[in-house]
Amino acid sequence: MPLSYHWQQRIERWKNATRGFFGGGEDNQPRPKLCPACGTLVGITATRCHECGASLRFSLAALSKGLSGFFGGQAPATTAILIVNIVMFAVTLLVGFARGQGQGFTILFSVNGEALYRLGMAIPFRYDDFSWYRLLTATYLHGGLIHIGFNMMVLLDLGPVVEEVYGSARYFFFYTVCGIGGELMSARFGSAPSVGASGAILGLAGVLIAITYRRSGAHMQQLRGRLISWVVTIFAIGLFFSGLRTDNWGHFGGLAAGFLLGRAFADREPMNSRERNTAYALGWSALALVVTCFVIMALHFSAPITE
Repeated sequence: MPLSYHWQQRIERWKNATRGFFGGGEDNQPRPKLCPACGTLVGITATRCHECGASLRFSLAALSKGLSGFFGGQAPATTAILIVNIVMFAVTLLVGFARGQGQGFTILFSVNGEALYRLGMAIPFRYDDFSWYRLLTATYLHGGLIHIGFNMMVLLDLGPVVEEVYGSARYFFFYTVCGIGGELMSARFGSAPSVGASGAILGLAGVLIAITYRRSGAHMQQLRGRLISWVVTIFAIGLFFSGLRTDNWGHFGGLAAGFLLGRAFADREPMNSRERNTAYALGWSALALVVTCFVIMALHFSAPITE
């Protein structure tokens, strides 16, 4: 079956991007090149940019731009996070169905608990038996269709804003750290297992609140007021409606991590090669950690469940 025009475009864009990772061109003919980090025109035989010093044969900048082009849009990291969350929810349903969970309206509010556990649900902290990889895998799992629907709606509202301010690499690093912070607080002080992206998403709100304290003006004050009101409402729901199983410890951990990151990092994209290299290193380190946690989860998927 021939590929659709949309996928032909995507594959061609991916091919063009990967050509720049190791140098060379479509026909291997020498031609001027653009630095993948700063966009400066460099010589035909150059192996390193004379302006910013980035490698033209292989660099995190080129790889990052290639992935951004593959996912497309103005917020590629947010799009990638959304896709992984949806895929993991589908996998959770498939694992649950394989273990006898009924279909129908039950998936609106709950999915199979064993499936969530095996796929990396965070559990209360125990010094003698605690799986650290769950601090990250749990942020990509959700307990029902309504749960993931609400979280992804908020992610698409806040994520592109933070990604535009800080760039995709630092944004993904922020999201990952906030997710870990939320799940760590939940596992340490909570009394029930935890899943969901809400800790990481509250972290994005914390980053935006920190930005409003850096910048002055009536608009920033209004934005800060709306964000704080929204955060207070989320915590109030968790406090007074315990039946909704809202994890306020996870929310607090993510919010605090995001606020601290927002205060520590300048609220702008990297401006020079040193800042860009640091940002790419943070983003790719976060991605490597996420992939490692999912690999460990897969290796432990069939392990016996301990009480």
